[in-house]
Amino acid sequence: KSLISKEDAFQRLEVLCGGRAAEEVVFNLATTGAANDIERATDIARNMVTRYGMSENFGMMALETGGNTYLGHAGQSTCSPETARLVDEEIRDIIAEAHRRAKTILVENREKMDDLAEYLLEKETITGDEFMSILEGDAA
Repeated sequence: KSLISKEDAFQRLEVLCGGRAAEEVVFNLATTGAANDIERATDIARNMVTRYGMSENFGMMALETGGNTYLGHAGQSTCSPETARLVDEEIRDIIAEAHRRAKTILVENREKMDDLAEYLLEKETITGDEFMSILEGDAA
């Protein structure tokens, strides 16, 4: 899928925040395990704000020019330091909201999360059908 809606992008953020949220729900702590997810979530949120016109504060305004990320070149900022600070705040707010929603979903579905964890501890792997069976409350 090459075109991604704002809703799809936000759902991806919720998924990326899910690991950290699960740590907090289950263990009441945060570990380094979510480091890559946090990096990826930050990239998505930054692109939503600076490149895709999905910003609540800036609307359809390009705040960063595209660099060749394949070659390791990040985009160049086209905004003032004050605007950059506001961009960072919006990125932080977007990720915080995705994290809050992920955590709410996990709290509301704690029993299913525990059932999935128990299944994985026993079997070590899970298929999509097995996952959905547990999620839907069927016997696995």
